[in-house]
Amino acid sequence: MATLITVLKSGGRYDAAWVERLARGVRRHAPGFTRILCLTDTPLALASLAAAGVEAVGLRHDWPAWWAKMEAFRPGLAVDGPTLLCDLDTVFTGPADALAEPGLAAMEDYFHKGRVSSALLRWQGDELAFLYETFAAEPERWMTAGACGPVPNAVHGDQVVIDHLMRRRGLRPDFLQHRDPHLLDFYDPRRDAHGPVVIFIGEAKPDTASGAVHAAWTGAAA
Repeated sequence: MATLITVLKSGGRYDAAWVERLARGVRRHAPGFTRILCLTDTPLALASLAAAGVEAVGLRHDWPAWWAKMEAFRPGLAVDGPTLLCDLDTVFTGPADALAEPGLAAMEDYFHKGRVSSALLRWQGDELAFLYETFAAEPERWMTAGACGPVPNAVHGDQVVIDHLMRRRGLRPDFLQHRDPHLLDFYDPRRDAHGPVVIFIGEAKPDTASGAVHAAWTGAAA
């Protein structure tokens, strides 16, 4: 049983509708994921997520913004089969069951080649539980810029820490772009056709996208 995990942290741009739209796209284009789980601190989202067939689990910590994603690696969350951490601003427009295949894999950072992006990160069981355990032991340390030494990233965020701790452990995930060059597609407003898995970089987001991508996100696409 493959599990897709996403994180809804209150106080930002996203709400339960983003989770529901992601879940709709996953069920249509990546049915290999038989379980969709959302970690959230938003009680009002629980009823709507349950109605959408999404399993809602409470966040344990009040880690701000993207740091909440570190809870996705909590031991015991995954049951059997592969687990994929997936950002809420991902849009599915075509067949994407390749994401549910087994094996440690990640999206390669768009700007920094050879570095892990946490936008899409796949593992098995509690294989990456050490990420949560290490971070939870000293969250203030790891949230401080420079905690991972010299890195190419201008912004210190969760994926800097994830990449650093995985390197320290000697783990080198396969990059999804290398495994399947036609799977991921980075959103470009200058064209309409995208997919099958649309990734947004920088300020671009599904709610400001246009054409076929926005229709796929809202569920208006046939």
